[in-house]
Order: sequence, then C-alpha cells, then structure tokens
Amino acid sequence: MSKDLGAILEGWDYDPDEVRARYVRAADGSRQIQLRLDLGVFQMRCDGRPDGLLPKGHTSLRDFYFAEEAKAANEVLPYYLEDGDCAELQQEVMQYYYRMMAYRALGDLGGVIRDSEHILDLIDLASEYAENDETAWQFIQLYPYMRMMNIRAQAELDMKQGLFDKAERIVKEAITDLEQFYLENYEAPAEEDGEMLNSQELASLKELLEELDKRRPRSEQETLEEELAQAVALEHYEKAAFLRDRLKGLQALGGRPSSSKKRIRPPGGRESSS
Repeated sequence: MSKDLGAILEGWDYDPDEVRARYVRAADGSRQIQLRLDLGVFQMRCDGRPDGLLPKGHTSLRDFYFAEEAKAANEVLPYYLEDGDCAELQQEVMQYYYRMMAYRALGDLGGVIRDSEHILDLIDLASEYAENDETAWQFIQLYPYMRMMNIRAQAELDMKQGLFDKAERIVKEAITDLEQFYLENYEAPAEEDGEMLNSQELASLKELLEELDKRRPRSEQETLEEELAQAVALEHYEKAAFLRDRLKGLQALGGRPSSSKKRIRPPGGRESSS
C-alpha cells in the first residue's frame, strides 16, 4: 500500500487564513481528528493525549505530576523540573494546543475547554517547579492566550445554554485576571505602548463582553427603557410619553412580564361549598 499522503490531502488544501480540521475513522475503528498544516496533516486521538502515548505510565505528563504531588508531603513536589523535563512538558503543550485549535475549527467548545485547561495546568506546573526561571517564563507567557481561549469557549457554551449572567461573570473575572497578570509581569502596562493596552487577549475578551450584552435577551422593561431613551434622543415626545406610561404600568405590576401567568387558585380548583 502506498504511503504517499497525496490521496489524503487531495481536495483539502491548506489555507493560512483558516484552521482546517476534520474527523476521520482510523484503521482501528476509533474516531480521530486530522488538522491540515502547510506541509501535510496531523492526526490526533480525541481522548487522552493526542499522540495516544502513556508517558511515565499515565494518560499525560500533567496527570503524572499531579499524581506525584498527591503523594508528596503538603502536595508539593520535593524536586524541581530540569530543562529536559520542561522540554517534555512543552511537547505536551504543543500537542494539546494543536488539538484545541482543531476542536475550535470543528465547533467543539467542550473540547476547547478541556484542552485549554490541560495546557493551563501545564503552565502552572512549569511556573512552580521549573528549575530555570527563563524556562518557566516560556510557559508563563502563554498564559494570557490560553486563559482567553478557555474563557471564550466557556462563555460561548454558557450563552448557548441561556446562562448569560454566568457568562458575563466569568468574562469579567478573566479580564480582571489578565489585567493583573500584565501589571505583575510587564514594566509599563498602563502606558500607551505598553503590553496591556496592546493585548489582543484583553481586546478579545472585551469584544466578547460587548457581544454578550447584544445577545442577552431583554426583559420587557429593559426593552421599553431602551426605546424610551431613543425616543427622547430623537425628540419624539409623543412616543416617549406613550412609552413612559407603559413603563409605569409595567412597574405597577412589579415588572412581571405580560407573557407570564399568575396562579389565581391552588391546583385542583376550589372545593365545592355544597
């Protein structure tokens, strides 16, 4: 059988402006992911480590070091990670990064959340245990991007489920978190040419916050208030007066939406008085 990749890549061109991924059925019957690259294709498992290996007898290096922490006194590793250990962690970061991007292209938000959380855990391990500070920074500087990707996926999933308040809360928390990260790790975060103001990750989350507000369903009172503000701005005074009356009527009812129904009598109806 030919080992040429031409047949696999035929009709599936590489596009530098678009991440292209697809699901395939592997020879062993498992469902796997292919990610199109400029020089070919990556094929990754959907569960566990993308390459399917079991490093140090665990499903991933992250899980190995977590198990090591659990066995250690005060759950702190009794040793530092040497450059070779960190190089292995970097390789795992890249594997999960490529699969995370493939999941993003495929619209699998759950996959994006899982793999970005895995990478965030690896960043945390390296930042705490790397023997070399420069090596630790190679991981730490990835934090803003991975935090942004994780929160975007979580917020989008929450919005699909109608959990707009939760989505807003986690996005705001992430924005505060990243602002603090830049304050702690860069010298001039507040200057016009500083890293914080130019952060694409912060800009992305702030845009998501605006999108969230636009997509959030409005209550009848909120809709009337917005229409009233617009009518006043346009000097449509008759319409404004009409809207004020509607608002007063709604507020007199306690703001209860007109579509909701109030139970007048208990289930089962009134008992017969006879």
